[in-house]
Amino acid sequence: MDTREFRNCMGKFATGVTVVTYDTEDGKHGFTANSLTSVSLDPPLVLVSVDRKIRSYEYMKKNNFTVNILKDTQEDTAMHFAGRPTEVLPFEWEKGENCHRLKDSLAYIECEPWAEYDGGDHVLYVGKVTNFKYEDGEALGYYQGKFLSIPAQ
Repeated sequence: MDTREFRNCMGKFATGVTVVTYDTEDGKHGFTANSLTSVSLDPPLVLVSVDRKIRSYEYMKKNNFTVNILKDTQEDTAMHFAGRPTEVLPFEWEKGENCHRLKDSLAYIECEPWAEYDGGDHVLYVGKVTNFKYEDGEALGYYQGKFLSIPAQ
């Protein structure tokens, strides 16, 4: 199978954009992800898929994390955590219950580790939701390799 063509096929599925943040002994970290899934309401569980090639893969093991759902104005933040940082940070940190999160995101979902599963070249981390908050606004979306605004209804 041609993996590039499969990736192009999956690009036809529009997603939202998140930054998953977590704390380690050496500071606050995160990575951009568009693979967020609600798994269960009772207990409240979410799933994030993490590429084994990125450093965050190891840090996520048995670690609290926060899924920050980005506003359409936070494209620079998404790019920063996707490995294209700028000299001036395009975001501010704030302390959450379990780890740091991004200030002024459209929503955040704080989690403690629940389970992890082999997902081929990715690891599927399931977190139990311990706290969340959201606001109204336009979401940052991703479709066919480009960012877009997802209007609020």
